This record gives sequence, structure tokens and C-alpha cells, in this order.
Amino acid sequence: MGIYSFSDNTRRRGAARLHHSMYDLDDVLPDAEIGPGTNLLISGPPMTGKRRVAFQILARGTENGEGVIVVSTKDGAEKVFDEYDSFAPDIEDAPVGIVDCVTKQQGAGDVEDSAHVKYASSPVDMTGIGIKLSEFLEEFYDGRGVKRNRILLHSISTLLMYSNLQTVFRFLHVFTGRVQSADALGLYVIDSTAHDDQTMNTLKQLFDGVIEVDEDEAGEQSITTAGIQSV
Repeated sequence: MGIYSFSDNTRRRGAARLHHSMYDLDDVLPDAEIGPGTNLLISGPPMTGKRRVAFQILARGTENGEGVIVVSTKDGAEKVFDEYDSFAPDIEDAPVGIVDCVTKQQGAGDVEDSAHVKYASSPVDMTGIGIKLSEFLEEFYDGRGVKRNRILLHSISTLLMYSNLQTVFRFLHVFTGRVQSADALGLYVIDSTAHDDQTMNTLKQLFDGVIEVDEDEAGEQSITTAGIQSV
């Protein structure tokens, strides 16, 4: 398997970014190197391991000393940390942050932001989510000197449960732009079978490539890509 690149959106960003180190996706796409500012959609049916794939990619970043930010619209920060710890142990002092969009919505109004967790009021609070993401990026970049970051939004499907497609599209347009301007790597999980083809095709316009996660006839996880070229 060769090295991967994105021929359309990514190349249009110009040669100015070529001096930046690439992001590797070992354990998911061996020998893959993805350019800074790239946004990838991780798509597939429920229970096929999309979240596991995303955490594997994030854990590779933690191993490399990169920052990791998880925007969780599905689970509270404690559950996310517990799960991520199984992929990247000893993360207490690592640059890892969770934007928790669940806990306050569930009625825990007395929670306060910390070094590792920032709280948005709900998955509908897209302005708040964007602010908390930017705060983590600034803290990692300016406060800790972490120039490379991997960002996961889990999941788009949850956002679509609370808001219409147009609203989510606008939010993701801003979100992916923030990832691009920060030279980060953006990952976005979606349950492909929960949405119609028109919704999926509309959202795919925002991303540089797609990692499709499914199961083969033997029940084993299969991973394919779209929009990624081997060179």
C-alpha cells in the first residue's frame, strides 16, 4: 500500500503548506500520509467500528506528541476519556481535550471547564462548540507549543438528530475551515445508513476524502477509501 494524497481540495491549497509534516494513519491505513488541514469523513453502518477507527487515528497522534481534541455530541467526557485511555494509555499529562456537548444537556449545570474538558450546553449549541474548540486549539498552540493537532467530531449523525441539514452543513463548513486554517487533521464520524443519499452526498462535499468502514462476508471489519489516491 502506498502513500495517500488528496488530488482535488487539498492540492488547491497550494504549495505553501508542503513544508509541514504529514499526518500518518498507521494501524488504519498503513503507510498513509495525509497533508495538514485535511478533513476526513469516517462513514459506515452502525456497529462496524467507526469510533474505534477514529480513536486509532487519534492515538497515533498522541504517540507522536500531537494534540488530540474530541468534540463529543454523543457521550460525556468521562466515558470518552475511559475509552480513549484503552487506545492511548497515560494520557493524563498529554495534550488531550474533550468538548463535552452532553453533560450540561443532561442537567449537570454545575460543571466547570478544566484543562482537559470544556462544556458546550448541548449538541444544538454549535456556536459554543466552535468557541470551545478554538479555546483548546489556542491553549495547545500558544500555551503548550503543540503545533499539530488531530480533531474528532463524534458524531454528525447526532447533530442531525437535533438540527436540520442546512444548519449542520453551515456549522461543518465553519468547523472544517477552522481545522484547515490550524493545519490540523479533522475526523468526522457519521452513520451512513441513518441518512438518505441526498444528505450524505451534500455532506460529503465538505470533506477531502472518505474512510468507509463496514463488515465483509466473514464478519470482519473492512476499510475502504474514496477520494484518496495512492501515489
